[in-house]
Amino acid sequence: MPLDPQVQEMRDRKERDGVPPLYTMTLEAARAADLASIRAAGGSPEKVHEVTDHWLPGPGGKLLLRVYRPSAEPSLPVLMYFFGGGWVLGTVDTADGIARSLANAAGCIVAVTGYRLAPEHPFPAAIEDCWAATEWVVENAAALGADPARIAVGGDSAGGNLAAALTLMAYEAGGPRLAGQLLVYPNTDQSDQSAADESMRTSEDPYLFNHHSVAWYRSHYLTDPDDAYNPLASPLQAESLAGLPPALVITAEYDPLRDQGERYAARLAHDGVPVAVARYEGMIHGFFAMSGTLDAGKVALAQAAKQLRIWFQA
Repeated sequence: MPLDPQVQEMRDRKERDGVPPLYTMTLEAARAADLASIRAAGGSPEKVHEVTDHWLPGPGGKLLLRVYRPSAEPSLPVLMYFFGGGWVLGTVDTADGIARSLANAAGCIVAVTGYRLAPEHPFPAAIEDCWAATEWVVENAAALGADPARIAVGGDSAGGNLAAALTLMAYEAGGPRLAGQLLVYPNTDQSDQSAADESMRTSEDPYLFNHHSVAWYRSHYLTDPDDAYNPLASPLQAESLAGLPPALVITAEYDPLRDQGERYAARLAHDGVPVAVARYEGMIHGFFAMSGTLDAGKVALAQAAKQLRIWFQA
């Protein structure tokens, strides 16, 4: 189907206003523009019972962990959520709207961790930080009023990549046992194979996230070409996905990452992992964070929250 009318209007506005692609900006300007755009499209943030910041030790220094609590109820399940931004852009503020919505709708704590960004800190700094934060939440669950036996991971775009990679690390380490993985238009394959994907080859529009965007982020994150075949950078390159937690994979029709996200879902199913796939027709990369502007963003958040409730009740 064609671009959703709400997306078309957004895209045309960018063209009319001459908004440059992020990949043509300096890092500083791109980081500021990315956050401003997300805040503008996300609408008014929902109120939650409590938001607290925690500083915890990480491999490269202190990490900020922001904890969103929907109620004072004790022993709540937890979603470890990793923000998007191509491992180059983004902060915990990037995921603020998503975290508030999911905390309220899923009835769980949402813990959003900061992580070191590229190019200052290339692969594997980000996944190392996300792993450290997840371990810290498990170890400090009682103090957080959380249930360490009910933890899921999730993220959008690069955050989805980090969530998927973390499930591989958890399986290899023998824990923690994860209730599920919420992968929203995840980057799952940074190898040369992804260049052949139809969704990648046809994404040229400079006013939308396109294959030039993907290449720009990748060039900052992966300093060694061989890292593109490391499963912690490209989960689709893992020899086996058997034994991983159940997954919900959300993709967008007009997204260069669509095909690799759906290929990852197919691999999960092939390896015996329960997985649901939802492609949002007419949508673009980033729509999950645009619930204040795009109706489909609200629908996707509701779908994610429903799936989280199911996992946490299992």
